[in-house]
Amino acid sequence: MEIARIDYEGNLHCNAIHLKSGKEIETDAPTDNNGKGEAFSPTDLMSTSLGLCMITIMGIKARDMNIDLAGTSISVGKVMASNPRRVAEIHLRIEVPTVVSARDRDILEAAGKACPVAKSLHPDVLQAVEFEWASA
Repeated sequence: MEIARIDYEGNLHCNAIHLKSGKEIETDAPTDNNGKGEAFSPTDLMSTSLGLCMITIMGIKARDMNIDLAGTSISVGKVMASNPRRVAEIHLRIEVPTVVSARDRDILEAAGKACPVAKSLHPDVLQAVEFEWASA
C-alpha cells in the first residue's frame, strides 16, 4: 500500500507528500554530510519518529486509562557513527506534565518503549530514553 511520494528537488533537497492527507515534509542533507541543514535530514526524521511513535502509543494507552498526556514534550538527539555511516544512538527526554501514580508511570513507559518504531530499529541503535514526570 502506497503511503507517500518523494520528489528529489536537487541540491540534496527532497519533498515527501503523505498521499492520504496531502501533508508535506521537506528534507535536506545534514551539514556534516554535504548539506546545508535547511530542514530535517532523513536520519533526523528517523530519530524523531521514535519519539513520535512512543508518545502516540503512550497517548493511546493513557486514553484507555483516562489519563491526559496533553502538554508532553520530547527532546530528540542523535549520535552518528561512521564505517558505516549510521545512527548509532537516539536520545529522548520525555517531559510529562501530568501527575500519575508510580504504577501508571510504569505502564505508560512500558507502552512507549514497546512502540513499533522502537521494535523496528536495529538492536545496535542505542535507544536512550529518559522520562521526567510531574510530581504532586
